[in-house]
Amino acid sequence: MMKNYILHLNNPAECWENSSPVGNGFMGLSVFGRTDTEKLVLNEETVWDETKSYQVPADFPNKIAHIRQLFAEGKNSEAAKWAEKNLENDFQVISSFEVAGNLFVDFDNKEKPTDYTRDLLLNQGIGRVCYKKGNVLTEQESFVSYPQNVTAVSFSFSQPQSFTLSFERDCTDEVTAENGLLLARCHTFSGTHRFCVGVKAESDGELTAENGKVRVCSAKKAVLYIHIATDNRCADVESACRAKLTQTLADYENIKQEHIRDFSSLMLRSDVAFDEEKSLDSLTVGERLERLKKDKSAHDYSLMSLYWQFGKYLLVSSSRPGSLPANLQGVWGEKTKNPWNADYHTNINLQMNYWQAEQANLDECTLPLFDYMNGNLLDQGKQAAKDYYGCKGTVTHHLSDIYGFNAPADGIWGLWPMGGAWLASHMWEHYLYSLDSDFLKNTAYAYLKSCVEFFLDYMMESKDGYLLTGPSASPENDYRLPNGKTVCMCMMPTMDIEIVSGLLDSYVQTEEKLHLDDRMAQQAREARQKLPPLQVGKYGQLMEWLEDYEEVDPGHRHISHAYGLYPGNTITRSQSDLYKAIRVTLDRRLSNGGGHTGWSRAWLINLFARLHDGEKAYENVRALLTKSTLPSLFDTHPPFQIDGNFGGAAGIGEMLLQSHEGFLSFLPAVKSEMSGSFFGLRARGNLTVSACFKNGKVESFTLLSERSQTVRVEGNGAFTDCVLSAGKEYTYVA
Repeated sequence: MMKNYILHLNNPAECWENSSPVGNGFMGLSVFGRTDTEKLVLNEETVWDETKSYQVPADFPNKIAHIRQLFAEGKNSEAAKWAEKNLENDFQVISSFEVAGNLFVDFDNKEKPTDYTRDLLLNQGIGRVCYKKGNVLTEQESFVSYPQNVTAVSFSFSQPQSFTLSFERDCTDEVTAENGLLLARCHTFSGTHRFCVGVKAESDGELTAENGKVRVCSAKKAVLYIHIATDNRCADVESACRAKLTQTLADYENIKQEHIRDFSSLMLRSDVAFDEEKSLDSLTVGERLERLKKDKSAHDYSLMSLYWQFGKYLLVSSSRPGSLPANLQGVWGEKTKNPWNADYHTNINLQMNYWQAEQANLDECTLPLFDYMNGNLLDQGKQAAKDYYGCKGTVTHHLSDIYGFNAPADGIWGLWPMGGAWLASHMWEHYLYSLDSDFLKNTAYAYLKSCVEFFLDYMMESKDGYLLTGPSASPENDYRLPNGKTVCMCMMPTMDIEIVSGLLDSYVQTEEKLHLDDRMAQQAREARQKLPPLQVGKYGQLMEWLEDYEEVDPGHRHISHAYGLYPGNTITRSQSDLYKAIRVTLDRRLSNGGGHTGWSRAWLINLFARLHDGEKAYENVRALLTKSTLPSLFDTHPPFQIDGNFGGAAGIGEMLLQSHEGFLSFLPAVKSEMSGSFFGLRARGNLTVSACFKNGKVESFTLLSERSQTVRVEGNGAFTDCVLSAGKEYTYVA
């Protein structure tokens, strides 16, 4: 039976990053758990200014051609200098995801609390706060219902209590209150969109309203129902909000139980359970993290289990069918201008948000990403490909927003054209896990093909006969030329080779299954043969660029040239020279201070797992926990970015099970002293996998397939062929 995972805290949040997040994909709520005046931070995923329209210069493709010519002549420094001078006014700036507002619950009783606890019930998707004030016990619950699309916050008091509700937000037009209903009419920072926040109070006490506030008096029970309507989803936001909250709702307990059934149906599908010390289970997360920081010899393997489950929790809370994909902060944020705009960074961050999803058996939580790609990025990307490059197909640069922004942004590094192709790999991976031919044809195909169309038209042939992308960059990194000058712009960095080769391979395999455009499939095969080879540099490292340049920052947070190992599948154990070179690359990154952001450290876990190095994988899990994890278990860049949570959880899964090499590999990166079990993990080939292990060795495993097939399994240093019958569990005992 799966453990009831609870994230323990023992004090109110002193800052937003340590609050307790709940969500349903569409709306988020951050619970501070304060006892004098509770603070609840409200979010709705479409509270987001729209970036101003921009006229692309007609000569932009000619500028790109000129830059390419300079690179072809070996004039890298001149190319970068010319681009900076002639493109500086052509880069756009994106708008930010915004907070919907703050709801305050000001309690009349100001006594000092005792017996305080604040918990996040991961399996149920509920935040809970309990404390006493004198003889008065207060119990608070919070959740966001996906079935009802409403946020609920309940208060239970052992003796009647009173409190006042108020709302605050910059850019608020008006707040009114009547009959227990508070309505806040607001606009986004630049005024491009409007929305309404509604709060309906129900209580066994007396409800009054005055000056835009709701007063609850002498209540032993009170429930706040919250809904947020935006003009991105409806024309009349106030009417939509009022209608949602004044309709006949089921009673609180029924809404809660419906929510638990829905949320737990996803959470209980899979589990990773390392053996634990029972004495640690009662400690708060902060205490467990502090223990690891103080004692370098201490271990807390069960905290890895909690971290993995928390990754699932965050995805279920921020990415559900019908919603938008999780942004840089999921569906939570406290500001009108959030860090990095809490946007969709497509040069790793958006993709990392979904690294855990397929293996963790949360395939429907990836659907918002695919809907966004097809509904928001595809057509805008086609326009961008035409306007900026004069090319067919679709392109996405290094960031976007909910409106499908697709232009180069921020600076020269914004010309990186690989975001769409990288995202396309998630569609292909979804197919490999599910073997769903309908998905491949009806959801993935158009996007995959359009990405391929772009690169077939966009890549140029070098004097050596290779097809090259560019101008491009190895994301956010610079190299040093022999003359000492520093440059970021280049032609065909290693990551581009790896992404394009993966894209072309997946497209060719798609056409071999569907036969919808055999002519273009042949063009893709021919282009694949003309890509430059991956190269090993003077230090024995995998080269990051076509030339063996010196890195300006050898400890850089991005490890882009390792893409082929993870999340890509083009570098495996069968390519021993590249496999060894990746190891040198990672060692050089770490010896020069790499992994200093949470998401970068998370990437390292996955990379060492793919190298089957359990010691190094665990070392980086431990570093992620001790250096880049907050007491709330949120990852910190700093500040908070949710991708590190998803990436770290994915890395723990990769330590336990891999399936990218055409067979299952059990415990590829587990230390010899680790014991535990996992169940319900998914593997490529439409497999569901469970296993028990002790001291780093598999004791037993179970496979379930929806089709009859023979599966090759690697475990305990040997290979086994397992013959599976459709729908029947196959169990192996070592």
